Amino acid sequence: MGTERINASRRNFLKKSAVLAGTMVATSAAEPFNAVLFAANQPDKAKPWYGIGIDIEKCIGCGYCAKACKLENDVPREPFFFRSWVEQYTIKNDGSLKVESPNGGIDGQKQTVPEDEIFKTFFVPKMCNHCEKSPCVQVCPVGATYDSPEGIVLVDEKYCIGCRYCIQACPYGCRYIHPIKKTVDKCTLCYHRIKKGLAPACFEVCPTGARIYGDLNEKDGVMHKFLKEHNCHVLKPNLNTDSKLFYNGLSAEVR
Repeated sequence: MGTERINASRRNFLKKSAVLAGTMVATSAAEPFNAVLFAANQPDKAKPWYGIGIDIEKCIGCGYCAKACKLENDVPREPFFFRSWVEQYTIKNDGSLKVESPNGGIDGQKQTVPEDEIFKTFFVPKMCNHCEKSPCVQVCPVGATYDSPEGIVLVDEKYCIGCRYCIQACPYGCRYIHPIKKTVDKCTLCYHRIKKGLAPACFEVCPTGARIYGDLNEKDGVMHKFLKEHNCHVLKPNLNTDSKLFYNGLSAEVR
C-alpha cells in the first residue's frame, strides 16, 4: 500500500508539472517579453516608466560614472559617501573571491591579486535599483521616501527625519546619511536632468556605453532592445523587490 501511495503521488506530481509547464509555455508564447522580464507593475503604460541597463561585459572599471555622479549631485567627497560606485570582482584559481572598491572606484581600479592567481575578473557598477516594491519606501515613517510618477525612488529632504530605517531596509546598500544635511541621500537617476530631457550624469560619461536607461513602456526603446538582446538578471531576485536595474553578464558571485 505504501508503494502504491508513493507511485500515485509521483503520477499526480508529474501530471501537475506537465500542466504547469504547458501553462508557462502558453503564457510565454502569448506574451514572452513582459511575462519573463517585467515583474515590476507598470501603473500607467501611457507614461514613462524608467528602467536601467548595465552591461558588465562592457564595463572597464574607469570610475567615470562614480566621479560624474559626485560632481553632478554634490555628493560629499569623503570615500564612503556614494550614490554610484564600481566594484572589482576577482575570482582566484582556488575558488576564493576578492571584492574591492577603493574610493568607490572613482580613481579607477588597480588589480591587487597576482596575475597567475586570477581565474576571472570583472567590474560591476552599483547604484539604486529603483525598485517597484521598494523596502525603503515601505518603512519610511514620514513618507519622505517615495516613488515618482516615472517609477524613480526619491527622497524629500524637507520631510526626512534621519531615522535610518530606509538605510537598514535597502538590500543593495544604496543609501547614506548626508554628513551636513543629516538627511538620507541616494541616487535619483539624476531626476533633475531627466525632467529637462538630459541623460543622467553617470550614463552620459560612460566611454563604452555600458550603462543605458529608458522607458520600459516604449516597445521600440533602448531598454526593450537591451533586454531582448541580452540574458539579463537583477540583484537578489529572491527578495522580490521588483528591481528595475537589469544587468547583462551578472555572475553568481555578485551580491
